[in-house]
Parts: sequence; C-alpha cells; structure tokens
Amino acid sequence: MSLQTHLVELERKHRQLEAAIAQAVASPSSDDLNVVEMKRKKLLLKEEIERVRQAVPGQTLH
Repeated sequence: MSLQTHLVELERKHRQLEAAIAQAVASPSSDDLNVVEMKRKKLLLKEEIERVRQAVPGQTLH
C-alpha cells in the first residue's frame, strides 16, 4: 500500500468516526464512555494522518 493510499484510507476512517461521534452526541441515550473512546481513536487517527502527510512529498496540511 502506498503512502498516498494509506493517507486516503486514514482520512476516510477519520470522517467515519467524526460522523459516528456526531450521531452519538446527538442521541440522548448515547454511552459517554463510548463517545470518549471514539474521540480518542479519532485523535490517534489525526496524529497518524499528520505523520503520513509529512512523509508524502508535496502533500499540504489541512
């Protein structure tokens, strides 16, 4: 898997988690611990995305 492909996959997972978090927060019956865990995973993905972006020549930071 190329770094560019890996970056695209990480960004896709990040967007999915962001949507899942928004949906969970909007739901009054959501589990706070689950939301915290999803936010932690989202942060880890963001950090990995930044590391990969630094390794991909010409990739701009968002």
